[in-house]
Amino acid sequence: MKPRISVLTVCVDDLEKSLAFYRDGLGLPTQGIIGREFEHGAVAFFDLQPGLRLALWSREDLAHDTGMARPQGRPAADFTLGHNVRSEQEVDDVMAQAARAGARIVKPAQKTFWGGYAGYFEDPDGHLWEVVYNAEFLPVD
Repeated sequence: MKPRISVLTVCVDDLEKSLAFYRDGLGLPTQGIIGREFEHGAVAFFDLQPGLRLALWSREDLAHDTGMARPQGRPAADFTLGHNVRSEQEVDDVMAQAARAGARIVKPAQKTFWGGYAGYFEDPDGHLWEVVYNAEFLPVD
């Protein structure tokens, strides 16, 4: 298998609410919800960087598509989405933007044990985002 991850799909409880969070609150570019003409097909895509998109899809639609029953309750986080930025100030700015958009701040931005600066927020569906400044791992624009 060649490493060609091009879409990260996160499942949501309320597609409209999550669309508003990511589009209006965080300012991610999107065409909005597409695929409404198909049963179980509504999805929102956000361009993250060249060749990589974030997709929001209903939990119910994923359960239908995979044939798997939707689990009851919400497990602890199994993964985080990392957003690397160029400075500590940018970490603070993104964390503030997320809070204004309705995110729950899980861990306020602070110095890390490894010498960086990071904080965590939770989107409306409980997905964890880490906003991080690491001088050794700066984003490529």
